[in-house]
Amino acid sequence: MTSIEAVAAYHPPVRTPVGDCLREYGLREAQISVYERFYGFRYVRLDPGGSLTEQLVAAMSALPELRGREDRIRYVMHARSMPVVAPYPVNPLLEACRKVGLEHAEIFSVSQHACASALLAVHLAGTMLATTGDPDARALVVGADKAFTASAQAVVAAGVMGESASAVLVRAGGDRDRVLGYATRTHGRYYQGPWMPDELGVEFQDHYPDALAEVIEAAVRSAGLGIDDIALILPHNVNRMSWMRVLRLLGIRGADRLYLVNQADIGHCFCSDSFLNHETARLTSRLRRGDHYVMTAVGLGATFSAMVLEH
Repeated sequence: MTSIEAVAAYHPPVRTPVGDCLREYGLREAQISVYERFYGFRYVRLDPGGSLTEQLVAAMSALPELRGREDRIRYVMHARSMPVVAPYPVNPLLEACRKVGLEHAEIFSVSQHACASALLAVHLAGTMLATTGDPDARALVVGADKAFTASAQAVVAAGVMGESASAVLVRAGGDRDRVLGYATRTHGRYYQGPWMPDELGVEFQDHYPDALAEVIEAAVRSAGLGIDDIALILPHNVNRMSWMRVLRLLGIRGADRLYLVNQADIGHCFCSDSFLNHETARLTSRLRRGDHYVMTAVGLGATFSAMVLEH
């Protein structure tokens, strides 16, 4: 069984109002007001002068459990939303691994599920580690993307993108945060490249809550649990209005079990949201020993994923 041994977060120092970001990309004041008042976004954390390599190093360095145990890391996976992040032959992930002493590991990126790639990477890491026969072997999953284009800065009717990053230490076995279930569905008809036609976009927004509720229920069933057994949902930080529809479809009254407290301050951080929310929930004792919880993510393309764990 796969387990998450430790999670750490890196938040860039610059706290930028979302209105400033959206005005830069041509949104009108009325549209900005919708993002702030209805979708729930106020600020994003950005590091305009920082590189992706520096972002990766900062996320890795935020994980104290890594220090002194670098030799145990068998795999380093960069979970990212963007398929291309640097011109050839620049390799930010390799550069970052060299800086923190992980160049001995097998190093690669996972991007096929866009913003759901980190959950895929955790599942993949556990599967690969289970074949090594080495109980001390670990994998490091790092979620980091730079919001460096207009289409990467804001997703229509979904979110404003931030550059906070996460680092996740994964092992096979263990008794920390055990993965009990995982489900993923790709609705490929919505893959239209970076810009979806308006008509299909409206259809996708209408289909979105049903598809997300379905994959959450599938992950919960695969864990042998019911929705009432779930203490907390650690979501991807998108449009809170869409989340209210998902909760209704799941039969969850109110929003007490939906952990969206970080959304207003950091925005939607590509692959990292659930893990950033995990760290905050753990530090504030919102996650308690024995709690069953769900992590969710949706990647454009369109992949819906959910993972069930026991804290």
